[in-house]
Amino acid sequence: MFNKPEDLRYVRFLRNIQQANLFDWYMEIGCRTGRTFEPVRGKTIAVDPFFKITTNVIGQKPALMCFQQTSDAFFESNVLDALNVKLSFSFLDGMHLMEFLLRDFINAERNSHAGGVIAMHDCCPFDHEMTTRNVDDAPASAWTGDVWKLIPILQKYRPDLDINVVGCRPTGLVLVNNLSPDSRVLSDHYDEILTDWQELPLQEYGADTFYNSFEYTPAKEIAADNYAFFKNARMKDAEHKLPEFVSP
Repeated sequence: MFNKPEDLRYVRFLRNIQQANLFDWYMEIGCRTGRTFEPVRGKTIAVDPFFKITTNVIGQKPALMCFQQTSDAFFESNVLDALNVKLSFSFLDGMHLMEFLLRDFINAERNSHAGGVIAMHDCCPFDHEMTTRNVDDAPASAWTGDVWKLIPILQKYRPDLDINVVGCRPTGLVLVNNLSPDSRVLSDHYDEILTDWQELPLQEYGADTFYNSFEYTPAKEIAADNYAFFKNARMKDAEHKLPEFVSP
């Protein structure tokens, strides 16, 4: 049985997080129009293979870097290392296939500081049709693909992570902290994970099994706790240091 997310819309929740917290470095994968990173006040890295930005999304940011490429190409460029960036908060909303989100998570964690937070979108489908891996067969209304698999995968391989699933409309938001940037568990087991999970449909895994593995954390509960989930990710002061560009 599906447990459809009915909480605050994810865009509103993300905006609330940004208004309540100042992050040194924020990264977003899958940005398109830029509406979800528009309220960010810290230095921002945006990655999307095809931007469609028509409004001012710079705002108060001391730096905004947009990379019009796939996330795989972005991480392979090692630009984060070149800029000496350690991510504070990352929002992953790229291609809705589990192998893409798994790689994005591995790379985001590797480039985060230990107190950072990673958010993943679209992991809580509310029907089977939206979980198809066939992009050409994806429903027009909402398509989550099979990124729901990241929740049980992380539960199995990374029990050290602190995972909160917020029932944000329309398809949930997963918040992950207690990161270990030096961990190689997921990358070492990447092929094994794909073998076990890539072709596994939700119908076979079971919606009941999936939804019984966690409970939604209410968005208002996180806000009422002064966003303590982000206490080690937010900046301790208001100083914004621009990146040091090093000549090749």
